[in-house]
Amino acid sequence: MIGVLFVALASLLWAIDTLIRYPLLGSGISAERIVFCEHLILLIIFVPLLITKSSNIKKLKLSSIFYFAMVGGLGSALGTIAFTKAFTLVNPTLVILMQKLQPVVAIILARLILKESIGKSFIFWALISFSGGLLISSNDLLKISTDDLSNLFNINNKIILGYFLAMVAVVSWGSATVFGKKLGNSGFSSTEIMASRYLFGTLFLLPFFEKSFFTFSPPDIVVWLKIVAVALMSGVVAMFFYYQGLKRISARICSLAEMFFPFFAVIINWVFLGAALNLTQIIGGCLLLLGSTVIQLKRY
Repeated sequence: MIGVLFVALASLLWAIDTLIRYPLLGSGISAERIVFCEHLILLIIFVPLLITKSSNIKKLKLSSIFYFAMVGGLGSALGTIAFTKAFTLVNPTLVILMQKLQPVVAIILARLILKESIGKSFIFWALISFSGGLLISSNDLLKISTDDLSNLFNINNKIILGYFLAMVAVVSWGSATVFGKKLGNSGFSSTEIMASRYLFGTLFLLPFFEKSFFTFSPPDIVVWLKIVAVALMSGVVAMFFYYQGLKRISARICSLAEMFFPFFAVIINWVFLGAALNLTQIIGGCLLLLGSTVIQLKRY
């Protein structure tokens, strides 16, 4: 099916993104700088598209503005910073695998916000997914000493902070899915939602802004080129393929096709970044993928 191939290609591009994003972080570029510049580039690209679709803008309600703010503030700004920052603190492969908890978050919020029903066996498969999440982080969590536990909220504790940020990304992106669905149900197009996502995301990122983000010494020009590559690859090209695929297949099949992302990402990170997993973490990843797959198949 051509639609599945389009979604798989988008997933591959999102996975390749880590080959640029992770080395950028390793070279000392802050997560805040990467994400802010990425949003600014996408804002420049998408805002003209938003202006051309001004009919719905004129009919904006306060509730719609709130939903746009949640999609941009949580899904684009907070989620992306948390995801990128977590890469510097724990194994990036684990951060990627933990994102498969998003369907659990999205379905719970859909029940609360969109009033969608939840099947009786959802809790069982949700627990399977959470168990997988615990297993993939067990290797690092077992290294946490008693002193670390006594300083649970100490921001200097890299392991705890890394997994906390990974879960912030899970909740942020899972929430953005539900609020985005709410906007779609209200008649807004995917282009309008994406453009507003980057607009509000950039606004929420302004407190992180520093003048050093825009310095243009020779090393920074290389950094800019890499950030532009990330923005174009993940935020434009991958999203284009994704929505082309979504036009041709059902949301149910599309959600399954998105499973290509963790597989591509794990393989790429393992081969190119040396982010290997031990047996316990592999078992945890399998449980996580199994639980989220069943949840999406049954559409609880």
